[in-house]
Amino acid sequence: MDKSNQPVGVIGAGSFGTAISNLLSHNVDVLLYSRQKDLVDQINRDHKHLNIALSEKITATNDLEEVAKRCQLIFPVVPSINFRSMMQNLSPFLKPYHILIHGTKGFDLKDEEMSSDKDATLSKDEVFTMSQVIRQESVVLRIGCLSGPNLSAEILEGQPTATVIGSRFNEVIKAGREVLDSDKFHVFGTHDILGAELAGALKNAIAIGSGILGGLGLGKNIQAMLITRGLGEMVNIGKAMGAERTAFIGTAGIGDLIATATSEKSRNYTFGMRLAKGETLDQINDTMPELAEGVRTIQIMQQISRHYKLHAPITQMLHAVVFDGFKIERAINYLMKYPYAVDVDFL
Repeated sequence: MDKSNQPVGVIGAGSFGTAISNLLSHNVDVLLYSRQKDLVDQINRDHKHLNIALSEKITATNDLEEVAKRCQLIFPVVPSINFRSMMQNLSPFLKPYHILIHGTKGFDLKDEEMSSDKDATLSKDEVFTMSQVIRQESVVLRIGCLSGPNLSAEILEGQPTATVIGSRFNEVIKAGREVLDSDKFHVFGTHDILGAELAGALKNAIAIGSGILGGLGLGKNIQAMLITRGLGEMVNIGKAMGAERTAFIGTAGIGDLIATATSEKSRNYTFGMRLAKGETLDQINDTMPELAEGVRTIQIMQQISRHYKLHAPITQMLHAVVFDGFKIERAINYLMKYPYAVDVDFL
């Protein structure tokens, strides 16, 4: 891929889309898409967004057709609940030569609305990753995902980190590495795109649980226990959805889980902290600047684990606390007494 002739597109000017744009600007020109015309004008005028100075190599646009015409490589980074509609709007302008590497860590549902039935279930045929949505909604074949410990705030601060690009195609991993690699950002590759996507999405739910413990002022011992046992539930749910266990052991799994489940710079961890301090689900959602993907993921994990009859007590308790008003202290007591017989039972 010739980096000198063509800008790279980023769809979504939230914190992660902005962070990716800044990373890309070390190597290439960037065309950053936002639906908001006022924001586009402000970025192009001030070269600043989210109180962060942006490179002058970043140009904003609110025209999806322009992104598709000018960019062969595009990074879609929008919330999972909006991802399919975004792809439907982008799709008429896409050609088979395009490469899409998404940075969305969540799920799309076959039915737009999540069932509120307490006994509802979901099978793997009703839940889609973003790469599956791209395939369903466009002619693009060369698809990848960006996963790994990528806290937007730290990237925007210029702190070093790494990521994983998952794709079945070596050329997709190579293209992503060429435009993202720098002395502050290292790119690993994996052909297990499903595993990378599932690890990146499922860990958000566990991060909410860890944030709840942090909000209660509890220590690292119990937080470590929750993260470790939560990883087991991620592996089992991922396996039920068709992923290999090994996907959860590397950077996109344990690496991303540790970062997201221990940092107040994580939206999901912050959501859990605020919940533990007495705020309601609606209060938090109404005042958070960006969606905590883990809230929706908890619902999906609960229904998947119910469908496949998996033992997922952490998922069960998180769902009860977040959506049913179950007392946090009772949930912790339940988990402390849960009869785990084997330490590592998921490998």
